[in-house]
Amino acid sequence: MISLAGKAALITGGSRGIGAAAVKMFAQAGADVVFNYYKGKDAAALVEQEARKHGTRVEAFKADCGRHADNKKLVEQCIARLGRVDILVANAGIWNVEDLPIEKMTEAQWDEMVRVNLKSVYSIIHFGVPHMIKQKSGKIIAISSTAGQRGEAFHTHYGATKGAVISFVKGLSTELARHNILVNCVAPGWVSTDMSNPVINTKEGAKAIKAAIPLGRAATAEEIAGSILFLASDLANFLTGEIINVNGGSILCG
Repeated sequence: MISLAGKAALITGGSRGIGAAAVKMFAQAGADVVFNYYKGKDAAALVEQEARKHGTRVEAFKADCGRHADNKKLVEQCIARLGRVDILVANAGIWNVEDLPIEKMTEAQWDEMVRVNLKSVYSIIHFGVPHMIKQKSGKIIAISSTAGQRGEAFHTHYGATKGAVISFVKGLSTELARHNILVNCVAPGWVSTDMSNPVINTKEGAKAIKAAIPLGRAATAEEIAGSILFLASDLANFLTGEIINVNGGSILCG
């Protein structure tokens, strides 16, 4: 039922986890996709190879999404390859496995989290929006987290960036509505990816996750990508400024 045929999508952080699942799902739905990787060149090539099986154009480019100049080039590459950008998914992000108390958190650790998790979202949208304004349409989906809604002890810099993404989305949705650009957010809870599996796969981590999530498990990357696909589709054409919570019931927001 969901079709993105004829749509051009730009997805950041597409070489692994949620981003990789979104690239493959978008291609399966008929979209042409440009995505970036930073270090995972081989992983990106595998995502490209699998996504292209559906017959659409899929291309990966190296970019550090925390760098303004890299995001400018990434958007330019998308326009050069696909001719337009109909859907922009700001997914790139990092998380630290180890607990980090605030009194031990360095300025460099704080700055790096803000650079990758928040500046990257602003930056890619900054360069993507002018093209959407010209087209008089667009869909923007930013990826936040349950940590952005409730905070996260010992990972407060992560929670702060994800909370800021939610506020950014709400403000942009009103600002860009007059251009027929819809801006929404997906906020996952625990997701089984290589970023979080070091915690999920421990005995203590698995026990804590089962206790915290009514559905009793972490999500798959595909289950998060499904919500991103929905927001990118015509089924969500009257939805903007919303936070889609995909967390197995762990955070219940009205």
